[in-house]
Amino acid sequence: MMFGNSKKNTPNPSTVTQSTAPSNAINSLVSGTKIKGSINAENDIRFDGHLEGDLQCSGRVIIGAQGRIDGQINCQNAIIEGTFEGSMVVKEILDIRETGQVNGEIKYGKLIVQPGGLLSGTLEKSGQKIKNISPVSEKEA
Repeated sequence: MMFGNSKKNTPNPSTVTQSTAPSNAINSLVSGTKIKGSINAENDIRFDGHLEGDLQCSGRVIIGAQGRIDGQINCQNAIIEGTFEGSMVVKEILDIRETGQVNGEIKYGKLIVQPGGLLSGTLEKSGQKIKNISPVSEKEA
């Protein structure tokens, strides 16, 4: 063939790059942003905005001090500095910080509530149901 090319144009395997996020990548929803719907995250995710809906996360969920989630969360670990209301399943560690407020049906592996953090609702630790709890004011503590 005079004008044709008998070679197929196939990429060289050594030059093909894959666009995968690094394992330590963090997704972020900034303050002032509001989302209604469902989110699936392979990596850690931080909320400083507002989510109304469901969040499935293979990594860690961080709700910043200005952040709020109303809905359902299913994740490995969670750090709550803002507000959560709904149903949450944390396979490993749930850490409620000084400014954190959590209300709802909560299932967790390990629980940390720092002084000032608020927790109310129904708790279940790795299959062991714990009675309903309501927030305790500092005067009662």
